[in-house]
This record gives sequence, C-alpha cells and structure tokens, in this order.
Amino acid sequence: MTGNPGRAKRRSGKLGVLMVRLLVALGVCLAALTAAAGAAFAAPPPVEAYGRLPALDDVALSPSGARMAMIVDDGKDRSLVVTALPGGLLAKFPVGKVKIRAVSWAGEDHLMVVSTETHDFGVEYGFKHEISQVLVVDLVHGTTFFVFASGQISNAVFGLDGAAQIGGRWYGFFEGFKTSSRGGVLRSWPDLYRVDLDSGEATKVANGGDNRQDWLVGADGAVVANTDYEEASGHWRLFAGADHGRLVVETHDKLFGGGLVSEGAQPGSFIYAVTGDDGDVRYMQSAGADEGKPLSPNERIDGVILDRITGRAIGVGFDGDAPSTSFFDPAVQKRMDAVRKPFAGRRVRIVNYSGDLRRVVVFTTGPGDSGTYWMIDGAKASQIGFEYPDVQEADVGPVRMIDYKAADGLALHGVLTLPPGREAKNLPLVVLPHGGPEERDYPRFDWMAQAFAARGYAVFQPNFRGSDGYGAAFVRAGYGEWGRKMQTDVSDGMAELVRQGIVDPKRACIVGASYGGYAALAGVTVQQGVYRCAVSWGGVADPQGLLLRSAESGVANTGTRYWKRFMGAKDATSDARLKEVSPLALAGRADAPVLLLHGKDDTVVPIAQSRDMNRALKAAHRPVEYVELPEDHWLSTSQSRTEMLRQAVAFVVKHNPPD
Repeated sequence: MTGNPGRAKRRSGKLGVLMVRLLVALGVCLAALTAAAGAAFAAPPPVEAYGRLPALDDVALSPSGARMAMIVDDGKDRSLVVTALPGGLLAKFPVGKVKIRAVSWAGEDHLMVVSTETHDFGVEYGFKHEISQVLVVDLVHGTTFFVFASGQISNAVFGLDGAAQIGGRWYGFFEGFKTSSRGGVLRSWPDLYRVDLDSGEATKVANGGDNRQDWLVGADGAVVANTDYEEASGHWRLFAGADHGRLVVETHDKLFGGGLVSEGAQPGSFIYAVTGDDGDVRYMQSAGADEGKPLSPNERIDGVILDRITGRAIGVGFDGDAPSTSFFDPAVQKRMDAVRKPFAGRRVRIVNYSGDLRRVVVFTTGPGDSGTYWMIDGAKASQIGFEYPDVQEADVGPVRMIDYKAADGLALHGVLTLPPGREAKNLPLVVLPHGGPEERDYPRFDWMAQAFAARGYAVFQPNFRGSDGYGAAFVRAGYGEWGRKMQTDVSDGMAELVRQGIVDPKRACIVGASYGGYAALAGVTVQQGVYRCAVSWGGVADPQGLLLRSAESGVANTGTRYWKRFMGAKDATSDARLKEVSPLALAGRADAPVLLLHGKDDTVVPIAQSRDMNRALKAAHRPVEYVELPEDHWLSTSQSRTEMLRQAVAFVVKHNPPD
C-alpha cells in the first residue's frame, strides 16, 4: 500500500467543566417526551427527525463503571460529554461537524476519540482518501492532543491497537508512517508505535514492511502476536510475539488472509480469525505453540467479548436477527440473561459494561422504540437517552422478518417495515436494498425505512444472495450474480409481498445507497417493468469503471479480486458480462424516473459514476434529477443526511404517491 498521510494541527486546551448535571437534563427531556407521547399526530414527524445524526451515540463506560462518555447531539450542537455516575457532568467538549467514528477509554482518566477527514492527495496517491486521526482527552489535566501531531510521523493514524498501563502511566498503541525530511513515507505499510497519553511522545514498538502487517497488543503492553499478508500471492502468516517471532499458522487466501482478534481466555494465549476449508470464518484460540483449536467448534460466531480489566476473552457473540451472547462463566451468562430480561419483545444489544459487570449499557429497538440507551446498575434499569427523540412511540412502524424463495428455490429473508397504524394490505412499497453487497439488514429501527413508513409506505429490505450473516455458502451464491440473481432476489421478495396481499405491485419504487444504489439503477435499466421510480445515493452505475479504479494500484489488489468474484468478470477491460449488467451502458432502457445523489467527498464510489449516469440518461432523453452534496460515502453529517432524505422522500412521493 502507498499513501500520503493527512495533515492536522495539534489542538490542546482546557476542557470546560460545567456545573450542571446531565441526568437532570435527560430527565427533563424524558418528561417532555412522555408528555408528548400521548398526543395524536395528524402528520408524520418531519424528515429532520429521521435524517439528523443520532442524539446519543458512542456510549462508553470506563473500566470501573464510575464514568461514562458519549456523543450528544441536541439538534444544534454536537459534543463529547463525560459524566460521573450516578450523576454529575465532568466535561463537555464541542465536536461540531467532526466525523466521530469511535470513543474508547484508556483507564479512568483518558479517552481516545477516533475521527476521519477526507483529503485529496492528487494523482500520485489515488486522489481522495478518508484519513483517520485520534484525539486524546486527558480528564485530569483538562488537555487534549492529536496522536502523531508532532515529530517525523505523519499526522494520521492507520490503526488503533489498544491501550495499556505500564509503570503507572497509560499508553495507546497506534499504527503510523514515519516520513523522510521531504515528507515522503519510508515504508509501504505503517509501523507500530506506543504513545504516552499524557505527553504525546511516540516510541516505535515494531517495524512495518513491504507487506500488510497487523499486531495484537496485550493488556500489559507487550506484542502478543503479529501477522504478515502478501497481497500478490495471498500468502498470510501468523506469528507469536513481535516482528515475525514463532510461526503459528500460514494460509493462502486470495481475498483478505486472516486477522488478529484479541487475547485468549488464558494468559499468553490469543485469538485469531481465518477462513476455513468451507469458506466460513473461524475463530481460533492458540497458546502460541501451534494453530490451536476453534473457539466455538459447533457454532458460527460473530465476535469475541473481552474482560474490561485484563483484556482477555470471556465470551463470544452472535449477531443474528436477535443478538445473543455466550459467556464462558455460567454465572456471568446468568447475569447477562438477567440484563436482557426486562426488554422482552425488543432487539437488545449489549453496548458496554464495567469490569465487574455490575453496570451494563444496552441499546434497544422494537415496538414503539426508535432506539433507547439504558443503564443496568445491579438490578435497576434506567434510561440514559434516546437515539431519535423526535420519533415518538406512535410514529414507529412495526418491523418483522419475511421468509421467501428466489426463482431458483434458494431460501431468502428480508426485513419488512410497515406504516404505523395502517392495515398491511395493498400498500405502496419502497424497496430498500442494502450496500456492501456483503452486508445484511436486521429487524430493527432503520432511520430511512421508518421515514418512508411514517408516510404510508411498506418498506422491504431484502437480504439477497451474497449478503453476510447466513454463512459462507450463501455469500458464494452471490459470486457472479451482480445484476443477475442478486438483482432478481430483490424483486422476488417484492413478489412474495404481493402474493401475501401486503403491497400493490403497481406502486413500487426502489431506493438504495452504494451497492443498494446500483440495485436501484439496475432495477429500471437491467430490469424493466418493476418500479415506478429509482433513487440512488453514491451508487455504482458502471461496474467496469469501478473495477478499473480498484485495479489502479496493480493486479495484486485484493479489492479488484473481490469485485471480480461478485461481478463474475475475468477481465476488467473487455469482459462483455460487465456491460450486460451496467446501468450506464443500458441508460437508454431506463423505464422510470431516476434521482441520482452523490457526495463530493466519496472515496468509495467515485462521483464520476453518478455524473456519467446523469449525462447518459439526459442524452437518452430519460427523466433524471441529479444532486451533489458536500458529503462522504457514509452520510456522516446531519445536514447531508437530512437533505438526502428530503430529496429521496419528495421524489418517491411525487412519482409514487402513498394515497
């Protein structure tokens, strides 16, 4: 990999300590919400209620459970808020439009806040890239600084590998590039550095190299394991210790190799993920002498749960329609079962917990619940706050799973959101395919789906073949089916809803982002006679163009190999199959109005994809509207999210009225 580091100035200053109590403020909000809940609404909530960023996000307990950090958005300002529990505001730090990606604790007195910015590095470095930075907040001294803000290390972080207390001081472990006197990077892949979270001083711990490397840092600050992945050959090796220590396992995986996960359940052991012979990802636990054993031999797990104090594995998680956990200690499992018990009928996700597991933060969605954070303190449950406080109980449409079969008999599933308070019969439909395409949708409150449902539409989110969450065989079933069976899986789901009498087949539009945007465009070009309109946010219009862009860094690029598998292409320049499923090439076939929206800072799908599609539709005299927004691929700001949603809703209402 080559890359030019992003630039950022060091920021430091005292954090204002406010003499107000956050829980009192939250109590006032709760009282107002409760009072309003009984009122009848003649109209749905405004688009802004759904389009805004969550009012509460990135809720994180300190290891002792005595402090809690969170991102709070009151509709006007966005801030990092730190409280002492059970109540009392410690600090409030305005973050404005900074794109916060994660908040984590290092001990009780330091926070590490991960954010990203879009930087344009020009032709030499592949134009725009999303670059990460980490802001360290010192709550004792009231100061802040950016990691790698000074010295001969680039002002960007390419990996955060944990934190450890060494000799009474806290250190964070970050991946970064050392630069030459002229500003160029000295290695193809970053080195690993230990950064003093009080002073900001960085010390190199392990060397990067010409291949992609990863490190696992233990709770004591020692490097437990490291990996080496050669993109050209797909050769992946895992070593115990630092800098290519004892070889544990090696594989050949043309896509991604394997990955380090965490320390194991026993001191000195570690957990890694690797693709098995059947194509499924397996979590293996090794003591460092050999490849070890499967962490969960008979089940496909989705993550590892760690002890907040020791950093060692204490359980595993399963992310299905209803998330669940399995702790190694039966007493801990009993405790977590009790945590979930008050929320029967809702989807419950464990967000964070104290080291002694007495305090647990959970997040729920479900009937009448647009997203609520709860604090479980012993046996007591209390509300922390709401994700979408302006979407009230009566405005939340019911959500359930739909089982159906594709035309070739493959069993499929999707999420159906219905308009609140309306009979599920002969409804207008919005089909909302997910991005990825190797992602999936879950039966939970979805801000975009609910915005359409509140206006009278049934919303269907199909988990077409190639989606994640249903095993490797289901993903492989999507290989070569981009625009083919992956596309008809979407319309087959609509056909099932028609069969059940839930939706009107003559009143359907398709809306999507990223790969979902491609599916929307393909729905009115590759397919015909299915939808009355199509809306694409950051969608792929030209699969061949996407492949060519991915291949710019060389034939060894794993991304290129990945896209070729899904697209079924042997060659990025001349494979005729790419044209057969290209909305751009088939723009003249478009049989419904199209709305194209794209972010000017999109680093995933180039904005040229939508610009070219707009020109092609206009040249073919097909109805099209085009909007560019100052945004990245992920709709990271309230203003752009709201504007995108406003445009999409208005377009669908115009071409497919709900009444």
